[in-house]
Amino acid sequence: MNGITLACFSLYVLALMLDITNIRITGSPLSILSPSSEALYRLGMGGLIPWQEGRWWSFITATYLHGGILHIAFNMLWLRRIGPLVEELFGASRFWIIYTLSGLFGALASFWSGTFLFVGASGSIFGLLGALIYYGRSRGGVFGSSIFRQMGLWAAIGFLFGLTMPGVDNWSHLGGFVAGLLLAWILAYNEKARQSFSQHVLASVVLVGVLICFGFMFVHFF
Repeated sequence: MNGITLACFSLYVLALMLDITNIRITGSPLSILSPSSEALYRLGMGGLIPWQEGRWWSFITATYLHGGILHIAFNMLWLRRIGPLVEELFGASRFWIIYTLSGLFGALASFWSGTFLFVGASGSIFGLLGALIYYGRSRGGVFGSSIFRQMGLWAAIGFLFGLTMPGVDNWSHLGGFVAGLLLAWILAYNEKARQSFSQHVLASVVLVGVLICFGFMFVHFF
């Protein structure tokens, strides 16, 4: 989780430094201290346009990029808030699988909806919320019910925020959320089944896939 946070903030700072003269400091709150579109595109922004230009890796790299200081602050605060709980209940390997694949499916949902350009980890964050909602519903009892109600409320607030604020990628939220629910059901959680060797292998494969995507991004960057 620390690695995800570090990668997101490092890429955000790099995006700002790549095109300092075009940093946006006015406009909507979500666009304050926003890197330029050109800088984000070079670092792996996703969407219809990058896909049409053969940048398939942007479905992964886009989930590590952010469009402004509030954008990255909100996403990383949510990650630090709910990420440790997902890691505790599901295990580190399953956390990584859920986080990454939820982000991927969120990006795919945004792409299929016709979004030209997108960035952000919100698909992954909603995937973690979906996983915790599945956990709470499946486990039951006082603890499970508490998790279910709390995460359900937070997810509802997140979806409502997306519907009322301009420029929010709601399709990414929905795609990530559904993916998180399904992945939690498929992978199970610690109290149902311990992490298996195959899940550790899958987590390693996912990590290699992410590194390959960033490798292609850096090759094209230079």
